[in-house]
Amino acid sequence: MRILLGFLMILVAPFAGAILSGIDRFCSARMQRRVGPPILQPFYDFYKFTQKKAYIVNGLQWLLVWGHFLFVVLSIWIIYSGEDFLLAIFSLTLSEMMLCLAAYSASAPYSNMSAQRELLQMACTEPMLLLTAIGFYLNSHSFMVSDIVSCSTPAILRAPGMFAGLLVILPIELRKSPFDVSSSHHAHQEMVKGVTTDISGRTMALVELTEWFEIFLMCTFVGLFFAYDNSLTGYLIGIAVALAVMLVMTLTDNVFPRVKWERMLAITWSTTFIAAGGNLLVLTLLQA
Repeated sequence: MRILLGFLMILVAPFAGAILSGIDRFCSARMQRRVGPPILQPFYDFYKFTQKKAYIVNGLQWLLVWGHFLFVVLSIWIIYSGEDFLLAIFSLTLSEMMLCLAAYSASAPYSNMSAQRELLQMACTEPMLLLTAIGFYLNSHSFMVSDIVSCSTPAILRAPGMFAGLLVILPIELRKSPFDVSSSHHAHQEMVKGVTTDISGRTMALVELTEWFEIFLMCTFVGLFFAYDNSLTGYLIGIAVALAVMLVMTLTDNVFPRVKWERMLAITWSTTFIAAGGNLLVLTLLQA
């Protein structure tokens, strides 16, 4: 049943991610006193990309973009089939590496600079994601997602520092200000479209589809902190908190300006080692 649930959520994830992306764009417009696009605009954009010819820089780029897509899908299947949370993080890391390599393969200045910044962003997020997995382990004594959601107490009670650290790196994963240094969904990106500058047509449609999966995956990470006893109440609380966090991310994107990569490293690493590291130290001492 867990395996079937994993495949079912692979079908649900892009639709949920697209709706969340549409709501994000709609709310952003209203915060800026604009009418903005309809909530279904991401579907229209996806259809537009599929109708355009993809100008492939080289065959390797096409292969790497597909790898970027498949590893994100694998992460979602791992989570919802109740498998190892660490494996899902490693799969997500491979997906981001594939996108970096796709940008590098273009041999174009904007793509290469954005790929370098994407690697810096990975250096900011990966320690926090690993500490998040450790927080789940110290709460449920297992890395298996099926055990994490079956634990008698939600992880947020024992790992609030990990949750705070996850919220700090979330704008990086969602490509939002103040940490949208490698790419952005908006026109204010300083390097055209960042890592996707030299990706077009149907290949760009695949990148857009992958971003919908990523949005859904990040919401899942947030919701896991509130799941307990396999109860419907825990799942509903997790969904509500994930939606609230997405709204806060939209507000942050419209309020804060982009920071330089040096400031991004300082903010994310200090949060990782102070909030998450401090939380880990406390939990270790309590269990000693």
